[in-house]
Amino acid sequence: MEQVEHAEPETEAEAGEAEPVEAGAGRSRSRRVRWAIRLALGLVLVLLLPLLAAEIALRVNYTGDPADGTYTRNRDAIWLGHAWVDGRKRDADVTALARRLDGTGIRDLYVHAGPLEHDGTLPKSAYSRASWLISAVHRESPGIRVQAWLGDKLATEEPDGMHLERDATRAAIVRSTREILAAGFDGVHFDLEPLHSGDGHYLDLLDSLHTVTAAAGVPLSVASHQIDPLPGFHSFWGTVAGHPKWWSQEFFGQVARRVDQIAVMSYDTMQPLQSTYGGYVAQQTSLALEVTPPTTDLLMGLPFFHEDRFGHRASAETVPAAVRGVRLGLSRTDADRANFGVALYVDFAATEDDWSAYRKDWVHTE
Repeated sequence: MEQVEHAEPETEAEAGEAEPVEAGAGRSRSRRVRWAIRLALGLVLVLLLPLLAAEIALRVNYTGDPADGTYTRNRDAIWLGHAWVDGRKRDADVTALARRLDGTGIRDLYVHAGPLEHDGTLPKSAYSRASWLISAVHRESPGIRVQAWLGDKLATEEPDGMHLERDATRAAIVRSTREILAAGFDGVHFDLEPLHSGDGHYLDLLDSLHTVTAAAGVPLSVASHQIDPLPGFHSFWGTVAGHPKWWSQEFFGQVARRVDQIAVMSYDTMQPLQSTYGGYVAQQTSLALEVTPPTTDLLMGLPFFHEDRFGHRASAETVPAAVRGVRLGLSRTDADRANFGVALYVDFAATEDDWSAYRKDWVHTE
């Protein structure tokens, strides 16, 4: 074998250009790490910049002054817990409630009288004290309507729950509605969740229910999901999170046209600040007003509860921020809308500060 001679570096500079294999490999790894970090930062920016832009837009949406006169139209409502119909409440409680409601804009009480069974039936034992409550409220607070709040978990994201696609289930809900109205309620309020946007079976159910309530001369009321903050956002969120959460604005309008009253659950918004939450409520108010017929009562939900969990920050979702957002949305879209109000969720978690803010900022009495 021929021996190959390697030339020695002739200068110190040339000697410095030669590097060990280990050093070259280390620098190659370092370059890969730097590239990976830059890629990760780029991906973070791609995800965060649209979110940051959206939050800035909501903050801007919270600016400005609400129009004069954007206060209660005396069509407000409050959700009440099951204790009012199961025997835990007494006459003294109704008297105290009447004092609380006096001078406010509250016209409707959504009293929890369910939940419905998954097959759509409703045992009468669930609302055993309904007649007492209705009579007591009518005596203490003439003009206040007592609506039966009925709901159930839908089998839209897991197998356990109510199946609205079943004809028998929808027929049973209609029968349950007739039965509970026979108990003397002044209307019926449905909250079925999670209800996905575009659910035709739900629209069919509302058509059937409205026939019953119209014949009885009482309102059909529903609680609604929030509206897409961006077009098609419910589809995107459903893909990435498995829970669409929002409704399209078109579907919201389809629901609103089938009922007498629709209350937007404008809380649990994932907003971190009062300003962005208020801006979000302002946007939701405008979106809902755009597609709700003037003959349908539109109510925006106020957070009368205090929890810190995913989707809800108590320090951000406050009554003052929500009311300011409602007034801004109303001012910008339809300041003179008569069939409009707010709905307070929920009586058993409310604080004195919540009630004071509602009276001061929306009823405009303090």
